[in-house]
Amino acid sequence: MSLSNNITALLNFVAFMCSIPITASGIWLASKPDNECIHWLRWPVLFMGLAVMLVSLAGFVGAYWKKEGLLGVYLVCMAILIVLLLVLLVLAFVVTRPSGAYSVPGRGYSEYRLAGFSSWLQNHITDADSWRKIRPCLADSEICPKLNSEFVNAVQFFAAHISPIQSGCCKPPTICGYQFVNPTVWSNPTNTIADPDCTIWNNDPSQLCYNCDACKAGLLGNLRKEWRKANLILILTVVVLIWVYVIACSAYKNAQTEQLFQRYKQGWA
Repeated sequence: MSLSNNITALLNFVAFMCSIPITASGIWLASKPDNECIHWLRWPVLFMGLAVMLVSLAGFVGAYWKKEGLLGVYLVCMAILIVLLLVLLVLAFVVTRPSGAYSVPGRGYSEYRLAGFSSWLQNHITDADSWRKIRPCLADSEICPKLNSEFVNAVQFFAAHISPIQSGCCKPPTICGYQFVNPTVWSNPTNTIADPDCTIWNNDPSQLCYNCDACKAGLLGNLRKEWRKANLILILTVVVLIWVYVIACSAYKNAQTEQLFQRYKQGWA
């Protein structure tokens, strides 16, 4: 096997290794309770990781066994995947940049305003049709019920760093002035006109604040937090993939030149 093919095979092994953190990020995102309720958001990163893995294996086989056609397919497919990953990264960065979080005095957690998030997320996730499917999924999950076993009094709960979705869906907004009974039961509001969500709150475990704008904002807050973590891994792996691809293209051209030179020598032999 020529030096150029050796280099290409090694680079494809590196690309294969890069697919592992992408796939792991996809599995991590898909396993999150909030993503389980938004099916179309669960799989893009996972599918991208698996695609990079398969294309890298094809490139390795093509380089190791000198299959020029397979190497050509690898270069085209990898270019497409890198472009798709870049588009996904830019989209994720742009739509998760705005944050609807605001601090609440005397609370360890933040609360969230729906208007503070990107209009794209609002239009694609918290619109009426989408929320009609997401809401029952959230109500059937353990996102809110598990709070009752984690916090037994108000002091513990108010100091807790609960997730955005728990802050928005599992309790009424602080401004409503409800009194704490347990994390999912509140009574005697003192300021129900302060926010439309104040009158929507219901102690029924199947209702809580699942119809509140605060719950929609909390879901977006969770998605923003998770995707920004995944983006850090994706940025690093995409940078490595671009570096690998550029060198692989150069090695492929060198391999083609070597083959032409060998044919030229054979023709004169």
